[in-house]
Amino acid sequence: MNDMLKTTPDFSIGAAAALLSEHYGLSGTLSPLASERDQNFKVETSDGAFILKIVNAAEPEVESDFQTALLAHVTAHAGDLPVPHIRPTLSGTSLGHTTSPHGLDHRIRLVGWVVGQPLAETGRSDAALESLGRMLGRFDAALKGFMHPGALRDLDWDIRKAGRSAERLQHVASAEDRALLERFLKRFASLAPRLATLRAAVIHNDANDWNVLVDSADHDRISGLIDFGDALHAPVIAEVAIAAAYAGLDHADPIGAAAAIVRGFHAEYPLLEEEIDLLYDLIAMRLVTSVTISASRRSHTEDNPYLAISERPAWTLLRKLDRMNPRFATAILRKACGFEAAPGAHAVADWIAKNRKSLAPLLERPAATYPAALVPYGDPTHPMTVKSAAEQPGEAQAIWEDYCRDTGIALGIGPFGEARTVYAGDMFVSRFIENTRRTHHLGLDLFMPAGTKVFTPLPATVVSVEIEQDPLGYGCLIALRHEPEGCPPFVSLWGHLAHEAMQRLKAGDRLDAGALVGEMGAPAENGGWAPHLHLQLSTDTNLSATEILGVGEPRYLDVWAELFPDARTFAGIAEEFYQRQGRSHDEIVKLRHELLLPNLSISYDKPIKFVRGEGVWLIDDSGRAYLDCFNNVCHIGHAHPTVVEAMAKQAATLNTNTRYLHDNIVAYAERLTATLPKELTVAGFVNSGSEANSLALRMMRAHTGRENAIVLDWSYHGTTQELIDISPYKFRRKGGKGPKPHIHVATIPDSYHAPEDWPVEEHGKRFAESVAELIAAMRAKGEAPGFFIAESIPSVAGQVFLPDGYLKEVYRMVREAGGVCIADEVQVGFGRVGSHWWAFETQGIVPDIITMGKPIGDGHPLAAVVTTREVTDSFNNGMEYFNTFGGNPVSCAVGLAVLDVIESQDLRGNALAIGNHLMDAFRDMQKRYEVIGEVRGLGLFLGIELVSDRRTKAPATDFARAASNGARRRGVLMGTEGPHDNVLKMRPPMIFSKRDADHLIAVLEETFADVTRTLG
Repeated sequence: MNDMLKTTPDFSIGAAAALLSEHYGLSGTLSPLASERDQNFKVETSDGAFILKIVNAAEPEVESDFQTALLAHVTAHAGDLPVPHIRPTLSGTSLGHTTSPHGLDHRIRLVGWVVGQPLAETGRSDAALESLGRMLGRFDAALKGFMHPGALRDLDWDIRKAGRSAERLQHVASAEDRALLERFLKRFASLAPRLATLRAAVIHNDANDWNVLVDSADHDRISGLIDFGDALHAPVIAEVAIAAAYAGLDHADPIGAAAAIVRGFHAEYPLLEEEIDLLYDLIAMRLVTSVTISASRRSHTEDNPYLAISERPAWTLLRKLDRMNPRFATAILRKACGFEAAPGAHAVADWIAKNRKSLAPLLERPAATYPAALVPYGDPTHPMTVKSAAEQPGEAQAIWEDYCRDTGIALGIGPFGEARTVYAGDMFVSRFIENTRRTHHLGLDLFMPAGTKVFTPLPATVVSVEIEQDPLGYGCLIALRHEPEGCPPFVSLWGHLAHEAMQRLKAGDRLDAGALVGEMGAPAENGGWAPHLHLQLSTDTNLSATEILGVGEPRYLDVWAELFPDARTFAGIAEEFYQRQGRSHDEIVKLRHELLLPNLSISYDKPIKFVRGEGVWLIDDSGRAYLDCFNNVCHIGHAHPTVVEAMAKQAATLNTNTRYLHDNIVAYAERLTATLPKELTVAGFVNSGSEANSLALRMMRAHTGRENAIVLDWSYHGTTQELIDISPYKFRRKGGKGPKPHIHVATIPDSYHAPEDWPVEEHGKRFAESVAELIAAMRAKGEAPGFFIAESIPSVAGQVFLPDGYLKEVYRMVREAGGVCIADEVQVGFGRVGSHWWAFETQGIVPDIITMGKPIGDGHPLAAVVTTREVTDSFNNGMEYFNTFGGNPVSCAVGLAVLDVIESQDLRGNALAIGNHLMDAFRDMQKRYEVIGEVRGLGLFLGIELVSDRRTKAPATDFARAASNGARRRGVLMGTEGPHDNVLKMRPPMIFSKRDADHLIAVLEETFADVTRTLG
């Protein structure tokens, strides 16, 4: 290159005008233009404006021919591109020739003037830079397939030759500056071999902002591209790197400028990820080449202002790039192309979302179960924010604790992406954008008292454990690497922890899911904050713990969101926490009073508004999750995906009634009756348990012709009037009118309250005597029972488990008297007891009619009656039976799906195992709490009877109510039943896991301890 400076043409304006006339027959006004190694003149003639180029004598002829061929190719294949077009000489050639006064041979080229203003003279808006990217993309796309021997040049400006800059370091005077360049050269040496694997083509290679023109009337639109003197065959990505290097000079946000160019180029000429991943280094190396060439030239040429045009801003930009994390810069550039900020980022987020139900709790209980509120760091005027920014964590914590005490909040949440003013230190100044601070939180903050333990939701390997000393830094900081099957590896960052972890953990340690990570630190060891956990995920596993950006610039929040995805799901925070929808509680209560039946009850003094159900959880409108141990309708879990899919698929295909043929109803009847004793073979489908019991009564009447009913005290069988009439739970309470003459109430066979002198083995027979007496009384009046109906495990009576032999004795007596026996399995059927499909089977009997409801459709309105052929023949008396919705294809599809799940997942076995685990725990509690009179249950149908005196068995109703409400406050739903509402009733979904059970046990332990302290 230095030799070419000796052969630079130096024609006068007059001489140049003569050449213009001689070779092109034109005359006009000439004005010189700056050039590094050639001589250029702007020519204004009556035919228009042109540029006259007198080529350096040392330039090989093949290179001049190359530029000529390049422009001709563009004209032929992309004539609309605003680039110079060649004007032939008078003899028709593309180039003319002349000899200088020094005897040097020079070639001459005349090209059209491209109208526009140099980009260097404008503000370089993002829109202009994106337009530049598009222009370069179009230009390079037009050159696809073009090749010329002159393009294979050995040029220092070839990005592949950037390593030559090391040979010029001697000309850089400052040791600090040399060290800066050496850092970039070292990085380049490691990646240079990859350049050979990238796509290469002929490129412009010098899109500096003097070679790029904008529309004078619209500075956001690129109107021209000029000066092809450095064009060559090189990696395609070099085109973008060079343009970005120049665009970043004196730019407040050089990576943002590069991103704009990348975005435009990619839209016209799609880039590859492996190209973008080298872009940051190639931008830097273009600048390294520039400053080292300038330094070298200064040692040979005292006065060449063209060479120094960009040297000062290039050094400034190099220093900026050196302060940046290259991986963050690359993430920004990747995102500009629409690529993931880090490869696999989407897959990590998707995997966590898909597998969130299997994650172990991050806190001692699932985070969503705590009453939670936003920590007010998003409000710059809030006293807690002000105190935190002033590094007064004690005062900030006191403010938060007062709020929690007044509101019952147990967990504070600081969300991802929140703009905050607490980040006041110099450490939060942006390294990307001038005069900008990093203000947006990129982690998830969980505020709880110092000492609160936190656990890893997934198996992990400890990457690092360290102490960050900076004020308002992380304090004790732990990084864990997770490699779940089917998911790219990712890192979780745990900040503001207590120092105790330094002695307990070290790099390389393996942690199981649920293992202790650390404890929330006090201000003295957590960086000077109110106690909390800063939890953050990184999809870039090459970042060290201290490199992971905890606070970011708002301009790049979309990039940070992929590099550091919101940890809310990983931590177990419900989406509903962040955005409430629908009417307020007060408004709904008001409208219920105005629009609905006044005696439609609401649970709890402070009603809960549930907006979503998922598995064993119900989520309220504040995002708080409640463990549902009460609602036995969603038998296999709320919104079970198999049920939802079956329902949606059939609903989208057909729903009609039973007057038409359809596979589903017979398939379901076949599957359902297969779970029952062989005598029960005929099914009828309805929509609710009440309908099922009403249909059973119709069948009974058709079969026996009688009305007399024998029912158990405190039983409940449905909501219609004829069912209220056979439900002592209703007719003996407020609003009821007592039993009608044909209703005969037998003693509830509750062994816990049996007379003490009754031998246990005789309880069944002794309690059955109550039924015998009722039959005898009817016989004395010349009557007989039409039916006996009982839940196989009386529920509202207090989860009462019938004594052995009870139903066998009662069924014998009723049948001998000509009545039928109805088993109400609306609450207890479908494998809930675990040992059998149906609770009546535990008594060793077969009813004449069985009714089903609640769990049958997992929340879908479906119910059924199954009976014997004998009863069915009596019912088939000429009167049609039709139910508009009963047995419709959608309902039967749902019923089949429920059976599929129960069978395929062995939920009966699960119910038995988990139920036994719970029973063992409850009996252990019974040893420590005198208030627990009896623990009873089978499978997942459980009851704990509470008494104020174990000898008298006096009901502890207040304790039961307090325990139920206390569990509710702690995020667990259960009910109270029994004549005195002193039995805690639990009927969790059949998918209840040991983890769920242990959570229930822990809440009951805490609640019983609290109520015992309160009530004594």
